[in-house]
Amino acid sequence: MRTTLKRGVGRAAHAANGNGNGRAEAVFPPATLTQVTRYVQPPPAKRSTLRLFGRLLAIACAILVALVVGTAAGAYLYAHQSVSDIQARSKDVKRAAAALHIPLPHQPAIALVLGYDHRAGPESHRPSLSDTLMLIRADPVTNTISLLNFPRDLIVPVYCGSGPSDKVGHVVTTGRINSAYSICGAKGSLLTIEHLTGNLPISYLITVDFHGFKEVVDKLGGVWMNVDRRYYNRNTGASYDDYANINLQPGYQNLGGGDALEFVRFRHTDDDLHRNARQQEFVQALREQISRNFSISDLFPILHAITSNIQVGKGGGTVGLGEIEKYALFAYGLPSGHLFQDRIENVTCQNTCTAPQSAIDQAVEQFTNPDVQSAKIASAAALGQKIREKTPPPASVTVTVLNGNGVAGAAANASYLLHERGYKTELPPNNVQADAPPGRTYFHSIIYYDPAQKGSRQAAVALQNLMQPADVKRLPRDPAIVARDPGSMLVVILGTAFPGMIAQPARPQAPAHHPPFVTYDASAASYLRPIQHKIPFPLEVPTVLEGSSSLDTQPGDVPMRYYWIDHRGGHKAVVLVFHSTSTNSYWDVEETNWTDAPILGDKSFRHDIGGREYDEYWNGSHLQMIVLRAHGATYWVENSLLNQLSNETMIAIAKGLKPLSAVK
Repeated sequence: MRTTLKRGVGRAAHAANGNGNGRAEAVFPPATLTQVTRYVQPPPAKRSTLRLFGRLLAIACAILVALVVGTAAGAYLYAHQSVSDIQARSKDVKRAAAALHIPLPHQPAIALVLGYDHRAGPESHRPSLSDTLMLIRADPVTNTISLLNFPRDLIVPVYCGSGPSDKVGHVVTTGRINSAYSICGAKGSLLTIEHLTGNLPISYLITVDFHGFKEVVDKLGGVWMNVDRRYYNRNTGASYDDYANINLQPGYQNLGGGDALEFVRFRHTDDDLHRNARQQEFVQALREQISRNFSISDLFPILHAITSNIQVGKGGGTVGLGEIEKYALFAYGLPSGHLFQDRIENVTCQNTCTAPQSAIDQAVEQFTNPDVQSAKIASAAALGQKIREKTPPPASVTVTVLNGNGVAGAAANASYLLHERGYKTELPPNNVQADAPPGRTYFHSIIYYDPAQKGSRQAAVALQNLMQPADVKRLPRDPAIVARDPGSMLVVILGTAFPGMIAQPARPQAPAHHPPFVTYDASAASYLRPIQHKIPFPLEVPTVLEGSSSLDTQPGDVPMRYYWIDHRGGHKAVVLVFHSTSTNSYWDVEETNWTDAPILGDKSFRHDIGGREYDEYWNGSHLQMIVLRAHGATYWVENSLLNQLSNETMIAIAKGLKPLSAVK
């Protein structure tokens, strides 16, 4: 590859002529000489208050600059050391890293997160199992992050590698997916998941020791999470309660490291699917909290906790500081509604879990093709609205393709593929060759849109999704490009990163609108009336419930709880827990005067429904939470962990919230 370096020519600096700041004294004739000579100490120069303040300010600024530079240098060196400390250091992770794919620049990257627990004490002889198997996909083109968990008890073919250079592996048994780690280490988990998902290109491996999980959460000051119901177990050694201790009340709250770990690992009265949902909820809550409340003072203790308990392997090399910074800023600045929590449907779990391969393939398809428009489409369907289509269909879009990568026939081939996708392709005018202007280098493809043509920018963005990586730009007034444009809506210049293929356009189907499955029940008012005088905001009664739901009054569970949700802010909250018998799931209604809690900062839409203001929080096409804002307070209707309440039912419940004073 030939690389052309353009070096700028420096310009000589002009020396400035300096002038003295003193003043010449007037010269007088000498006085009469005497025998006595008197010496007088010259008086000190007068310093104005302003000049003195200026010097003090300059000194203070110099000290401040020195401190900042010193701190920055220390942070830089510490960060480099920390990055070095998280590199693959164990033989197990190094072996697995050798089988990873090399990440491509400006392309989506996939990481496999393995959460394990090395047992101690009497169980130290037992092999470690991977309690968490999660894929994370970061896509810089669609600006999305996708999560996909695998039930640890899912029965699959287990793969192992025959040697260090074996990146394919072979089947050694059929068993639980988490056993791949105990049989063949991290590489076994990697190969097993790659085969299960149709050979997804996994480029990063992140192993997390759960003992360090607690330390990281504690260093963060805890994580704000919604606990959907009462969780309690006290392990006495009896067969019926022989699992981990847990004691959590329902409601939105700050969980320390120990409680957070028990919450995300719990599965003994539900199943692996609910455990996966809790783990994804933790990731989402962690991102919400860091994006709102993280400060530089949190960095050093967290880095220490991370480097002690996490290893990162990368395909083709080691992870650099700039790389970590890039992904951190990407997650930090993620737009609302661009975090997708995918799951495998049609999973059946008893002692083990099974799922048809078609369900796994469908989950992988959703994982690798997140649709940022799905929430908007589903919201409109649930509200019975129609979406005005702003993106023109391919049949009305004219495209001219120019070769900017030097591959013979690339423009003609791309034009043919676009024609097959329904676009109207046009050649440059006046028999001009379909080549980009010479003397220029294009890495990404560029899609120029003509702003004079209605819908051209939306058409360019739609085409960008089919030609990744590509950049969308306004058509410039460049004579060399204008001469090659026959007046098309879009002009495409192929870059060297063009993969030679055009993806199939996404055709999101609006979900059908279904009547909500609800019943009228205002019995919660009897729990709310006795505490209204203790709550500093008007309470609302859920008068419309999911059709098979009632207040959770099972033995030992708490149907209603009021508490200080945030002591420092002086905020109180009330939570009502409901149990759905048709889905055997829990959902809740939270009411609080904490109007800017971390969970409320990532809303998807705000709608006026029936004269009241509601915020909607979507995960893809599923409505996770809908929040009424009224009376200086917020009233949250939160779906079950698996989003088993339909979108229409969620909206109906929220619309059914009535002031306590209006309910008899």
